[in-house]
Amino acid sequence: MELFKPGKTYDFMRVRKYWIALSVFLALGSLVLLFFPGPNYGTDFKGGTEIEVAFTKAVEGGEIRHAVTKSGAFSEPDVVQVSDGAHPYRYLIRVQEISTVDESTKESLRKALCLGVEGENAKCPQNARATELKFSAGGDKLSVRYDTDPDLEKLKQQLAIVPSVKLRAGTNNPQVTNPRDHRVEIQLQSKGDQLLDVLRNELGADRVPAAALRVEWVGPKAGKQLRDSARNSVAIAIVFIMLYLAFRFDLRFAPGVVLACVHDALVVLGAFVIFHKEVTLSTIAAVLTIVGYSMNDTVVVYDRIRENLGKHRGKSFSTIINMSISETLSRTILTSGATMLSVLAFFIWGTGVIKDFAFAMVVGIIAGTYSSIYVAAPLTEWIDTKMSNKTRAEEVKKRLNAAKAT
Repeated sequence: MELFKPGKTYDFMRVRKYWIALSVFLALGSLVLLFFPGPNYGTDFKGGTEIEVAFTKAVEGGEIRHAVTKSGAFSEPDVVQVSDGAHPYRYLIRVQEISTVDESTKESLRKALCLGVEGENAKCPQNARATELKFSAGGDKLSVRYDTDPDLEKLKQQLAIVPSVKLRAGTNNPQVTNPRDHRVEIQLQSKGDQLLDVLRNELGADRVPAAALRVEWVGPKAGKQLRDSARNSVAIAIVFIMLYLAFRFDLRFAPGVVLACVHDALVVLGAFVIFHKEVTLSTIAAVLTIVGYSMNDTVVVYDRIRENLGKHRGKSFSTIINMSISETLSRTILTSGATMLSVLAFFIWGTGVIKDFAFAMVVGIIAGTYSSIYVAAPLTEWIDTKMSNKTRAEEVKKRLNAAKAT
């Protein structure tokens, strides 16, 4: 299918200086936005506790924010309404707190469970005297070990002494997980459970469901590691793309694709900052997808340029670029258009993470198609001109040296 008349060449390079200026503006503007105000990192990268709640009755984001802040147990929350036809009052609530057990609470638990206390005069009987106590990373699980069969009722009484600790509701909590080692698992209320309790107390039990749709938490150390890994994954992908292109074509072509990929990634991240969207692992997955998509589109143009360089040796590199882009324009628009239609469906009717992923893809497809023409190609032409001028200068120098020698 041909959208444009075959054999017609459009002079894309004639107006390249205007589009290059736009590209520089978009790339530098996005780079500035990444530092000020900076991206809105999701829980994946920032750390914290995140829950999604489908309230049973009408509620406003301001009410939720006020209720959480009023409790005094949590920091200022981020409250975002999630579009969902099945749950009209669905909200995403994020707080910075992660673990329910801080260092002071851990020490209180050790004392309450008589950890390490020995001798006949100990205040705790043998079956209520812990010999080992381990805490989960999120602070919602305790693993306790005894020398004899533990007294679970006495254990509940010991836990009740610590005011900041509450058992999660359930018939088998605490429970013996290893009778031979006398090991007991205790499930405490997580920050997500406590957050729901706060909402019930402040907004009313008739408006807050019994359980959240989703509860996630990520520690600050894990969030930093994920940020570093995400940045490294994009950088490594771009490096290998450059090596692949240098091997497949030559060094003139590789920098153009790399610059186009960096341009597209920056534009997508800048759009996320402008529209106050969260940067999560799904966003990085979208950026990597866009980098691959942009490279594929550019390689198609480059392949045609290399083919036309052999067929039209007398023409300038700028003319070759115009011919190559014109010949592949129908293919580019059809491919990008078909992909865009699929992604737009997810963007319009999708929710949550899928909608943000689709948004990144929409921006990336537009930027990737544009950068193949007005980022990669002009840079390749500039490099070719520099290399050609250098080659001519060396030839002139050799001739002059030869003339002096004779």
